[in-house]
Amino acid sequence: MPTFTSTLPDQLFKQLTEKAKALSVPKNRLIETALRLYLEHLEKAEYIKSYKMASADKDTLLIAEEGMEDYFRQLEK
Repeated sequence: MPTFTSTLPDQLFKQLTEKAKALSVPKNRLIETALRLYLEHLEKAEYIKSYKMASADKDTLLIAEEGMEDYFRQLEK
C-alpha cells in the first residue's frame, strides 16, 4: 500500500483528531473513508450531469421514446 503524506490546516487536523478519537478509529482510516465517500459523490455527480445533458438532447430523447414504445409492445404481448 502506498504511503501518502500531506498537510492540513490546524483546525481541520484538530477536527480530524477529535472525530477519530470519538469514533475510536485511526485518523488514516477516517481520512480513507471520507475520501472514498467523496470520490463516490463526485462520480455520481458526473452521472447526473451526463443524464441532464442527455435529457436536453433531442436525438437521445427520440431514441428513448422509441425504446419505450417497443417495451410497451412487448408487455402487451
